[in-house]
Amino acid sequence: MVKGCPALVLAAGASVRLGQPKALVPVADTTLVGLAVRRLIAAGCAPVYVVTRQSLQFEVMLQCEGATVVVNKEPEQGRTGTLQQGLLAAMGDTGRLPRRVIIAPVDRPGWGVTHVKQLLSQNTTSTLACNGKPGHPLIVHSPDVEAVLAAPPETPLRDLIAPDYVEVNAPHLSLNIDTQEDLTLLASIDFEINF
Repeated sequence: MVKGCPALVLAAGASVRLGQPKALVPVADTTLVGLAVRRLIAAGCAPVYVVTRQSLQFEVMLQCEGATVVVNKEPEQGRTGTLQQGLLAAMGDTGRLPRRVIIAPVDRPGWGVTHVKQLLSQNTTSTLACNGKPGHPLIVHSPDVEAVLAAPPETPLRDLIAPDYVEVNAPHLSLNIDTQEDLTLLASIDFEINF
């Protein structure tokens, strides 16, 4: 396994549809953001950054042992803007733009450590897929990293990159935490096996 790939957990959304911060939704003995950080660290990602909104900074920090919390002061600009803030933080820490980075939206928890390891073995920008249906996380390689950083922050990520698919066995890969029904499904999944 190749080590040292940085990872970004995107956790700056307003959670309007859900009505509560997605990052802080309880799961197993942690929260969605804590689960993502634990898995990424267990897969060998380093460093791990969590990009969140200012109003959640303190609560998210308490859930993210081993990760650096970054604040996106303009999260309403969209997910690409949040990703850019994480890339800038990584660049500030190392003095250079990462050649590759794992991106994990906090509201897409249907993956595990093994899946991240599969992504780390890819030499191109790639995302997970189960039965041909794409999911998250994804790995972004240069020159796509540069393209994301140079784009207007409101640009949808799907307009900037065209990832290859890595087919995996992950029956909950398409789970997207947006509604109370999604929370019910989340509560029925045993996530401990994914650490």
